[in-house]
Amino acid sequence: VTIKMRTGWSENQPIAHQLVPKIQGWGIDGIGAVMIHGRSRLQRYSREAKWDYIAQVGLSQKPDLPQIPIIGNGDIFSYTDYEEKILDQIKKGEEGDIGDGGSNNLLPTAMLGRGALIKPWLPTEIKERRHWDISATERMDMLKDFVRFGLEHWGSDQQGVNQVRRFLLEWLSFLHRYVPVGLLEVLPQCMNHRPPNNMCGRSDLETLMLSRNCADWIKISEMLLGPVPEGFLFEPKHKANSYQKV
Repeated sequence: VTIKMRTGWSENQPIAHQLVPKIQGWGIDGIGAVMIHGRSRLQRYSREAKWDYIAQVGLSQKPDLPQIPIIGNGDIFSYTDYEEKILDQIKKGEEGDIGDGGSNNLLPTAMLGRGALIKPWLPTEIKERRHWDISATERMDMLKDFVRFGLEHWGSDQQGVNQVRRFLLEWLSFLHRYVPVGLLEVLPQCMNHRPPNNMCGRSDLETLMLSRNCADWIKISEMLLGPVPEGFLFEPKHKANSYQKV
């Protein structure tokens, strides 16, 4: 069993450091870890995740109760992000540079969210400690596998095709945010940095994959699933940048 939470409801009043000791007090066996997303609920995905606070949550645990491992989450988009945000915080905890010293219970791992949706190869980059300049053709092969798995699961009739297309388009609404390593002036790409409008890739396919236009995502889906019905429209469900200031 794992538990996931954000820092709290509002950015200015984090409460995760108060909740984790209470979870300790439940005395429930089998809690594998608590996962902390370093943003508040109202922030959604705006601004950077607060990894210093995640480490502080780990230090907030009661020393006389069994310690719960803490797994951080937020803005990991490259192997360098992983090493800076996680391994550095673990090192600070071991050296007593955070709070009163002692381990902050951070595990040398992370929960990946948007980073893995935008870059499904991100775990490989972290494992191999490299920035992978993956080609548009390789990325298209991933989409072909996705479609094949979807049709095997939902069926290849019209209803199955519609279902696969819906999930594919939702995924494409994340995938287009990736800027190929070979096009970047500075490495690595930051999570909240978006490609400029009308950015050109190194091939027609790469340019198409960089497009923010829903019509181009539909075009990619048609390359894999055939034409959409007349009058077909798509709007992604997620509102990643909504932020309510309180």
